[in-house]
Amino acid sequence: MSYDESVSDHYVHGGLLEAIEAALPVLGKTIENVTIEDLAPVDEFHVGGRSATDHLFDQLNFSEQEYILDVGCGLGGAARYLASKIKSRVTGIDLTPEYITTAKVLSSWLNLEKYITFEQGSALSMPFQDNSFDGGYMLHVGMNIEDKIALFVEISRVLRPGSTLGIYDIMTQDEGELVYPVPWATESSTSKLASPAQYRQALKDAGFEIISENNRRDFSLEFFETLRAKTKANGGPPPLGLHTLMQESTSTKTSNMAKNISNGLIAPVEIIARKTL
Repeated sequence: MSYDESVSDHYVHGGLLEAIEAALPVLGKTIENVTIEDLAPVDEFHVGGRSATDHLFDQLNFSEQEYILDVGCGLGGAARYLASKIKSRVTGIDLTPEYITTAKVLSSWLNLEKYITFEQGSALSMPFQDNSFDGGYMLHVGMNIEDKIALFVEISRVLRPGSTLGIYDIMTQDEGELVYPVPWATESSTSKLASPAQYRQALKDAGFEIISENNRRDFSLEFFETLRAKTKANGGPPPLGLHTLMQESTSTKTSNMAKNISNGLIAPVEIIARKTL
């Protein structure tokens, strides 16, 4: 099995779309009237969900006229949110076929197909022409990609000069052994974390200038604590959420991630960069 196949297999659910559809009646919804807010707990697979997406997008200032790239789009939640919010065109690419299939169906439920397209493929070799996009972002993607320079060189290739790139990834903060499994990896062989300094250098080597950097450690710990409290108060998880994606491993993966963050080994970090070449 190739490395890409190992990464993709980690995220495969096997019946993801069916699980999401089965949860709709519990929400009092159908395919015809489900909203983007209803889907947000499951289709934004990163620490902080919609709140974190808003925080990043507010710094990127994308506009309706721009064509935006979502690198590692997952189920396409952030792409749908951006398209619905400002009516921009968005293309998402992801390694996992099931995620792309699900992303297309969820977008059709919300009648957003005219704004969004999805492609299955690697972020290291994207099927797009040079200078295709006016901006881009990636939410919890780099943790599975070892060669960060190659990643940002490829992103730079498809972005137009002057484009803004927003990154929200889990990054290393200190040396030490992580507790596994975590949401992006069952064990260390597919966990390719790097420090913020390594991200900055890789971006610079790929022709980007760094605009800002923001460590979201405290935000993430508050998010996990709130999630635990809500789950306990409600006697279990909501109809749709992270457990829909990670199934029976959800509690272990989220607890380990929170522990690794609390211990100072990792943290979610935002980096805003601009393509200069």
